Amino acid sequence: MQYKYAKEQADYSDFSSGRVFYSLPGHPAFPVRLASEIFQRCLAHRKTIYNVSAPCTLYDPCCGAAYHLSVLGYLHGEHIQEVIGSDIDEKAIALGKRNLHLLYMDGLDKRIRELSELYAEHGKESHREALRSASVLSEKLSALRDKYPLATRAFQASATDRKTISNHIKPKSVDIVFTDVPYGRHSQWRDPDLNGLSDPLTSMPDALLGVLSTSSVVAIASDKQQKAVHEGFQRIEYFQLGKRRVVILKPT
Repeated sequence: MQYKYAKEQADYSDFSSGRVFYSLPGHPAFPVRLASEIFQRCLAHRKTIYNVSAPCTLYDPCCGAAYHLSVLGYLHGEHIQEVIGSDIDEKAIALGKRNLHLLYMDGLDKRIRELSELYAEHGKESHREALRSASVLSEKLSALRDKYPLATRAFQASATDRKTISNHIKPKSVDIVFTDVPYGRHSQWRDPDLNGLSDPLTSMPDALLGVLSTSSVVAIASDKQQKAVHEGFQRIEYFQLGKRRVVILKPT
């Protein structure tokens, strides 16, 4: 896969999971450069297909600790008006809310106080580096919030639970879905309408249809063994990078 937008191998260390952003043990962080690339491709498709360039509502139904959603809020905040995350894991969504709160100055200021206390108590180099990164993020965030207001929220739900998702998100309001589908021992895929296990890449798109806007695109990153094919969507782009398969779809 050739990068079209995030062409430079930039230093993303300030956005490292576990430094300023909170991390969830056992849940690897999504690569920052790849997240930026996928999001920018989604923006480009909205412009090309629908001639829409207005700030979007971004949603991840498998957000975990909302790490890549929060990072995108810093990197591309001028293109985002609302960030929504949901996950079936109660602990993950609690941490996700804390990460999304870092997109507000009071949330970031609270995190800086936490890191300052840790550094004062332990004197670790990692805490000093985290404080330096937090200062960089604070400058970025101050500039963003002066011009671009942002709303964030998160709720607990299975990515296949159409009813719960619809109860939390207005119909036809989501412009970009960007999700990294989990697999392996952390996956718990159940469809409440089927009363049992389900294929996430079939059930999840079903659950999304009601909340997608008329100018929406859906980006799904998954293991190479998982294939996102659904009769309600048309594939507009597909690529692989390492062990990841990425498909970008639009509703038909």
